[in-house]
This record gives sequence, structure tokens and C-alpha cells, in this order.
Amino acid sequence: MKSIILHVHADAGQESRLQAAFDLARAFEGHISCLEVTPLHDFVTVDPFGGALILPEDLESIREGEMRQRKAIEDRMIRENVSWDWRHVDGDIARSLLSESRLGDIMVLSQAAAKIDMNSPLPLVAEISVHARCPVLSVPAGLSAFDVNGTAMVAWNGSTESCVALRSALPLLKCAQTVHVVTVSGGDSNIFPATQASEYLSRHGIASELHEWPKKDRTTEEALLAAITELETGWLVMGAFGHSRLRETIFGGVTRFLLSEARIPLLLAH
Repeated sequence: MKSIILHVHADAGQESRLQAAFDLARAFEGHISCLEVTPLHDFVTVDPFGGALILPEDLESIREGEMRQRKAIEDRMIRENVSWDWRHVDGDIARSLLSESRLGDIMVLSQAAAKIDMNSPLPLVAEISVHARCPVLSVPAGLSAFDVNGTAMVAWNGSTESCVALRSALPLLKCAQTVHVVTVSGGDSNIFPATQASEYLSRHGIASELHEWPKKDRTTEEALLAAITELETGWLVMGAFGHSRLRETIFGGVTRFLLSEARIPLLLAH
């Protein structure tokens, strides 16, 4: 994973995104592309005659804040001794990130299902993980390091999404000290049983441990969260939104639940 796309935005998740990007860059001798997107449409003011404009003083303040942020992050990049470049775009944040993903190996975003306050990370990961051309590393705020060499868990249900996520995660899984492949009992993993996932990993030189996790009286997502805790998982690989986004919004779902409740990085692909 040589090409690491880092979303730069002044929010509470910025430090954890930076730390994860640094750890990825060191593990793979990779290059960090810092992408800063300014959604100027958010600052448009409507004048009394029905026109729309950005006040000059507002634009000046925006640019000054961007320059301060850029200098602070560039200083960090120099201190961390990583390869990096800086890209700035005025436009829609999600659309700009998706465009950048076309030539990325992994994208680092914050783990947020909804925006809670002005300082909280933007809830981008759901939309980006479904449409991006590279896997997304969703990082919880407060993360001090991303342990690439730690214990990894693959949430497996045999779906197309879980297959895509598994393939996308191969470079990272090769670094993991331990890999657990977990299915929840009563699921539909017979489409592609977990044994096939384990065999696929073995062909790439990755040993894995298979687990069928008991559902008991819990939902699938609650059982997975219990497995994360009991297996002392450092990061999780999973297919993003196996059901439609609308269905998950209305009825809930595994992806949305873990984006809200998991306290570890999630590698997501669709």
C-alpha cells in the first residue's frame, strides 16, 4: 500500500487520521497524499437581490485558516520523515475524495456515522466506502497508533462485499501477527464458507484461525462486537454495506452499528 490518501480537515479526528497515515507509510514505505477540500458552497451568502456570493472577509478568513493548517501538518510530515505531497481542492468533499481514490491504495478517513457537533469528524466514511476505488481505513477519534502488525479480524459472511474487502486487505493482513476469520452462527456464509476465505489467505502465505461465533440472543453486529473484544482485535476487515444504504439507514445494519460502536480501525470495501 504505497499510495495513502489522507483526508485533511480541522476536526477532532485529524490527529488520529495523521497517526494512522504515519503508521501505514512506515509499514509500507508509502507516500501520503494530503487532500484538503474546501466546500465553498457552505460559505455562500444570499444578498437582498437574490444573488449568491462569498463575502471577501469570509474568504480571506478561510484561506488564512487553511494556510495555518497546512503549515502545521507539513511541519509534522517533516518531523515524521515520511514521503508526502499536498493537494487542495475547492468543491464537494465526498466527490473530491472519490475522484482521488482512483489512483490510491488506501484512504484514511475518520470513523463517524453522524456529525455530533461542530468539532466532530465529518460522517463521510459510509458514502466513500461504498463508491471508492480503493479500500477505506476508518479510524476512530482518539486513536494513538495503528498497529499494522497486531491482531486482525475478518468479519466474514460470504458476500461479494466481504470478498472484495478480503482481497483489498491482503497487504495489511500479511503484516498482521494473528488473523482471525469470524462468521456469526446463523448467517449466510454458506455462499462462500469461511473455509474458502481461509484457503484464499493461505495461498498468499497468510495463516488464519476460523471461528463460528455464537449469536445467542444478540444481533449479528452485537455478536461481532463481542468477538472483537474477546479476540483482542486490533483492527477489523469487513465488507461495507452488504444491504442497501437506505435499508441500513431505516432498519440499522452491521456496518452502521460498527461505525458507531467499534473502537478499533475498520478496513472497509464494497
